Amino acid sequence: MTRLWWVRHGPTHEKVFVGWRDVPADLSDHALINRVADHLPETGLVISSDLIRASATADAIMRNRTRLPDHPGLREFDFGAWDGLHFTQVAERDPDLSRRFWEEPGDLTAPDGESWNAVAKRVNAVVDDLCQRHNGQDIILTAHIGVIMTQIQRASGSTAYQAMGHQIDNLSITQMSVGPQGWELGVVNHLP
Repeated sequence: MTRLWWVRHGPTHEKVFVGWRDVPADLSDHALINRVADHLPETGLVISSDLIRASATADAIMRNRTRLPDHPGLREFDFGAWDGLHFTQVAERDPDLSRRFWEEPGDLTAPDGESWNAVAKRVNAVVDDLCQRHNGQDIILTAHIGVIMTQIQRASGSTAYQAMGHQIDNLSITQMSVGPQGWELGVVNHLP
């Protein structure tokens, strides 16, 4: 059985859409970061999205674990034209689409962005490769809320809309596993 430990990156304090824009994380809560690092398996392999907020979070929880190269396939949704806009600005710009994007996740995309299905396919490919290459190991992945939600959908067999109903706090841990019997979702949004 391969266990995956998803860690959402530290907070950015942005009040707008943040997808592929490379904004830093606030990693000043050393006590929480230490509790997260303590909670994760000591021998886990660590891999991260290549965006700085996730990569720096991975560095902060490393300890003596083995670090794999950052992977662009673990990036957050590409929100296209919405990236950097406040939610009210997006609603004004694209009133119908901005509502349907959240209510009907699937093939809908932000203008010049990615759909739920495209992100899930991208992340699934990275996770499948990791699980094949590191079968039976603990893999710690620092990533983004949207990425983690696509994997909650996968592990739980839920719909995309149901997966989006989960709260995923910054620096929280979501655990899942895959083995001969398939996927199993463990604890979601654990803050040690």
